[in-house]
Amino acid sequence: MADPRDPRPLIGEPLALDLLNTRWRNGQQDLLADLDGYRIWLSSAGLADRCPADEASLTAVKAARGALDLLVADPGSTEGAAALNAVLAHGRVRHSLGPDGPAETAEADPPQQLAAWLAADDYLSLLRRGAHRIKQCAHPACILHFFDTSQNGRRRWCSMALCGNRSKAARHYERTVRAESAAQRLP
Repeated sequence: MADPRDPRPLIGEPLALDLLNTRWRNGQQDLLADLDGYRIWLSSAGLADRCPADEASLTAVKAARGALDLLVADPGSTEGAAALNAVLAHGRVRHSLGPDGPAETAEADPPQQLAAWLAADDYLSLLRRGAHRIKQCAHPACILHFFDTSQNGRRRWCSMALCGNRSKAARHYERTVRAESAAQRLP
């Protein structure tokens, strides 16, 4: 459940993309600019009880976001892959057998790396589900990302209510202006 203090326009994407979406309005807004914003992100992501909220954790999460940013922009980026692998090197999944059956527990060393590692691991999961479904919003002024779960894989907007309607309204306005201009030129 999203933290009510979370100001971002798009919340609830898979963890890796949710981390990328901590920057919006062409990067002018950054939820991770300070520890308070980081705490809000942890809360919205459901990680507040699992991950520390200190400067070292914030630095690690920003490094993970930077790696994800490089990889989403260019999936073949060797720099992005190296940066993501550096984040992944700090964590692992521990398998165990508990009273309820098999269990998996994510661990990070040091613990300040856990949120970053979870986001990086989530990115790998998204790649396995379909790298082509990791998309950036088609609105030219939007930098938000989403995982396209539509049946035909043709989703274009981070949010139809936000960017989709703005783009449709802009196209409609442009067609109307062109039509009026053409009508005025007729004798």
